[in-house]
Amino acid sequence: MARLTALKDWRNWRRGRELRPAPGADDVENATQRVLMYGVLPMWFVPAVADWVMHRRTDIEKTTGVKESAIHALMMAEAGVPVLAGLVARINPLVLTMMGGAAAVHSATAIWDVTVATEDREVRPVEQHIHSFLEVLPLAAVVITSCLHWESVRDLAHGGKQPDAWKLLPKERPLPGKYLAGIAAGVGAFVALPYAEEFIRCVRARKSGA
Repeated sequence: MARLTALKDWRNWRRGRELRPAPGADDVENATQRVLMYGVLPMWFVPAVADWVMHRRTDIEKTTGVKESAIHALMMAEAGVPVLAGLVARINPLVLTMMGGAAAVHSATAIWDVTVATEDREVRPVEQHIHSFLEVLPLAAVVITSCLHWESVRDLAHGGKQPDAWKLLPKERPLPGKYLAGIAAGVGAFVALPYAEEFIRCVRARKSGA
């Protein structure tokens, strides 16, 4: 029965009143929502493109190649899944655990990425600095989301005792459709497309080298 109820909730996930920061409001909650929605998430696109540019400049396809590019794809998935959950799902102990765990795994994978990269490819100081932004942004998103949903953080600290603590449910007040479409377009244009091009380039270089 609970599973059927959850499925019904997801079928109607866009029917709730949309969540929008109140125009002109300067209270802490609205300011924090603006920072998360229009600062932290779009900010991800800039270092992502910059990192891709650095990979091209150092000829990744001729050095670490497919292996490093595949790690980049893994890191995008590690960041993308919790971002998607945070955008469409209700913030509860389950989603907070997912976001925090993904941020930790992403940081560990970033260390692996740099270890692989420095074996055969020149990783310049500028690229290292870009990596710093890419590593910090997922952690910043978790912290800001936790500040906005302190009641869920407190419930998580007590083991998730609330009835829906460990259920993946849609937001009661979904984010605006235009905003979600804009984020999706940004991810496609500035993250998925460049790194797909990188991976294809690396695969072609390996085949030609073979």
